[in-house]
Amino acid sequence: MWHALPDETLRAQLTVGALVAFGVARVVAAAIGAQRGWRIATVTQWFLCAAFVFCLPQILQIVFAVDVHTAYVELQGKIVGCALGLFCAPIVSHRIGYE
Repeated sequence: MWHALPDETLRAQLTVGALVAFGVARVVAAAIGAQRGWRIATVTQWFLCAAFVFCLPQILQIVFAVDVHTAYVELQGKIVGCALGLFCAPIVSHRIGYE
């Protein structure tokens, strides 16, 4: 028998996944960027673009009306996770000494 996950569970899982993925990747990118002389503003812009691309499938599902409810729940989780990850990662990078 098929059971769907509740919206809160799906949203929370996607939030934590995006938070960890973007948070860790942003800290690693700051460390690499510090060694290679990249501007932190450029690294931040790359990750904002990456977050948009990460959320693009759900945006397209909503625009083209394919399973809108599930896409909306997934989009909420991904946006919150990306926002938290990209907000907290510079703080962690600064504490480590890369920014």
